[in-house]
Amino acid sequence: MNWSGLPDLGAMALLVAAFASVARRNPTHTSRAWLIGWVMITLHFIAALFEHVSGVWGAIASTITLASLTWAGLLFIWASIPYRREGSTRAIFVSLLASNTLFLTLMNFRDQVDWTFTVAAILLGAPVLAIALISHRSCSHPLRWTIVGLYSTLAAFVLLVQHNPAHGPEWALDAILSTAYFGCCIHFWYAYRRATAGAFVTITGFFAWAMVWVIGAAMYALWPQVHVESEVWNLPKYLVAVGMILLLLEDQIEHSEHLALHDYLTGLPNRRLYQDRLARALERARRTGNQTALLVIDLDHFKQVNDTLGHHVGDLVLQRVGELFRTRVRRADTLARTGGDEFSVILEEPTSRANATNVGQSLVQLLAEPLECGEHTVRIGASVGIAVFPEDAREMEALCIAADLRMYDAKHEAAVKLEYTGLRSDERPDSSARPELQLGD
Repeated sequence: MNWSGLPDLGAMALLVAAFASVARRNPTHTSRAWLIGWVMITLHFIAALFEHVSGVWGAIASTITLASLTWAGLLFIWASIPYRREGSTRAIFVSLLASNTLFLTLMNFRDQVDWTFTVAAILLGAPVLAIALISHRSCSHPLRWTIVGLYSTLAAFVLLVQHNPAHGPEWALDAILSTAYFGCCIHFWYAYRRATAGAFVTITGFFAWAMVWVIGAAMYALWPQVHVESEVWNLPKYLVAVGMILLLLEDQIEHSEHLALHDYLTGLPNRRLYQDRLARALERARRTGNQTALLVIDLDHFKQVNDTLGHHVGDLVLQRVGELFRTRVRRADTLARTGGDEFSVILEEPTSRANATNVGQSLVQLLAEPLECGEHTVRIGASVGIAVFPEDAREMEALCIAADLRMYDAKHEAAVKLEYTGLRSDERPDSSARPELQLGD
């Protein structure tokens, strides 16, 4: 048993425990795959303690040491693939796991390089290329062809060097491990193209990890007398572990900031973000001398939906309304949920009262048709109030009041119209309850 590996095992176990603690706060598919990958790295250190045992048990330990390290790299790649739900992507992932494991097993259980190694080397790249070509119509992402290129090159390299009597098997092994972690470097660079410490540390760590086997092979060939401690070669592992923990923390902070400024149900900006954007929009309009319009949309029969069908259906209605409203609002404008059944829209320049009226009518028209919400079909309406800066008000609070009052007026007019035509509405608002507020200039 190689007792000198215990400190590395202990350090890695502590890092995995820290990683699991951070990942548990916001579990995702990516964080779960990362955690499994680090468990594989820990298994790699455990098996490395026994790989110097003679006989078949030593060969088994050596195979587990190498296979778990390779599987971890492939899991990290898998977690960062944006199209991993594709069936062909799963097929490529499984083929890579199988072909790499087969070659590493042969290396530890066969004394001589023979035709089985040739077949195993071909399998490193051929299945990946075949699956990619067959499925190129359904998925032709650049990352997929990067994987195809990497493993096709790996297969060709292994075929060339594996019969070298001096260093062939070692070079093949170094190439397999280096390819897996260079693939991690490329995929993480693609997935985390942002200027943060977590992204920089992780991508740099993966590159250094991939270069460990290249530099190690070069030093062994050119300067065999130079000895480097194993702890030095393991440094990139710890660097990547720290980088991934930073990535998780950055994602959790970003998620918390998003929840603080967005409605949890619809994903739209909440009242806090809406007020901030309205204040900025009015300030820009003052500087440029342009108009800004504010629309307040209130759902007419939402309480009735909640009372008769339950709050679950009511939540589905709000989500559906948010989706519909998104289709009619420009990206430059702001759509927010500012109340239980109230939505607001900020129309920035270029805009006008006529444009705001058209947008308001189109939003109301969207809700004139029945909405499909799960197993239920509901019919709700909406009333909209429009206020334009600076014509209706010059301050934010007064502009909001003006839009609210006009929304109440629209709701009252709709109720009067229903009563006049002989229809009854249990959700008709009480116009006498509307507060009388004076608007400033």
